[in-house]
Amino acid sequence: MSADGQPAPAPTALDERAAEAERSVTALFGGSLGGLPLTHLASIAHPAPTGPGPLGRFRGTWHYWWQAHYLDAVVDAGLRALRTGDVAAARARAALGDRLLATIRLRNRARWTNDFYDDMAWLALASGRLQGLHAQIGRTARSRRLRSADRHLTEQLRAAHTDDLGGGLFWSRDRDFKNSPATGPAALHLARLGGTAEARRLVDWLYARLWSPASGLVLDGIRLRAGTEVLVPDVWSYNQGTVLGALVTLGDPGSLGRAAALVAAVDERLTVEVDGMRVLRTHGGGDGGLFTGILVRHLALAAGTAALDEASRATAARLVTGTADALWRGRGSLPVAGRRDPTAFPVEPGGHPPAPPLELSPQLQAWTVLEAAATLA
Repeated sequence: MSADGQPAPAPTALDERAAEAERSVTALFGGSLGGLPLTHLASIAHPAPTGPGPLGRFRGTWHYWWQAHYLDAVVDAGLRALRTGDVAAARARAALGDRLLATIRLRNRARWTNDFYDDMAWLALASGRLQGLHAQIGRTARSRRLRSADRHLTEQLRAAHTDDLGGGLFWSRDRDFKNSPATGPAALHLARLGGTAEARRLVDWLYARLWSPASGLVLDGIRLRAGTEVLVPDVWSYNQGTVLGALVTLGDPGSLGRAAALVAAVDERLTVEVDGMRVLRTHGGGDGGLFTGILVRHLALAAGTAALDEASRATAARLVTGTADALWRGRGSLPVAGRRDPTAFPVEPGGHPPAPPLELSPQLQAWTVLEAAATLA
């Protein structure tokens, strides 16, 4: 039975793929922080590049925003469990999400904030989704921490939204760069909170200053150099994803029209051919290893938005499932002593799994893509 007492469907093959990605990423990268009890965090690589001593993970490279996407994937797994009627598994994922959120704050020097507004926007989105998972399973534990995260992070995002350059969010506390990576997720977060007018102002600014009529895609940002505006015209997949998410969440006719055009532009310009099918291209490792996963998450959201036109929904669904299929076909086993061999996924569709050490970001991206595909089953 599902959480609302209705008969639940049996897990599909796509659910099982997502479950395997969850098992593998958690086995390879998940663990406590410095051996501290009741903590959980993802290492940035496998084997873990920890520093010397029991607190090595405190001293290693800190990727705040990678952890936010790890939290998002844990929430995806909880929602998948609910779809198939496994409420106990959903509660376990929610509890893991609570532990992860608390550990992110602990690792971040016992605070929610940092120097980058896009980082904080990602965690605001993920913690908001965790709160939604708790609501669906009727579990309110840790709600005080979730409210604290929401309050502090939302305040920071609103403080970064200024009239400089006509609007938009600054990327960092240096306040010399306004860009899509901060403005897009902030717009989506505010739209989910019901701040429709503020979210729409952010989206309108993106379309006025950073949308390219030539490509139909959103560009990266505008730098301020000695009082001069300098356009950064790079095109990244994840910027299209968060803008698309904000548009379908706003849901008014103008936003839905923009969303349809954006889906078409992504299909035309951000895809490659793999085994005779157009799938989304990826952006290598490092931070780029998450970019396409973020786009896929929001394409799946668009595909499930009934108010969006049928052709756009079908295109979005095709891109999600095609990319997921290509990553799944390229998987391989990674021998790990003492446990069932986890699955390793390729960095790009049509590729092969990299040799160890494995980087977290492309493996987490594959998990995100497979979870997104499972929602469309």
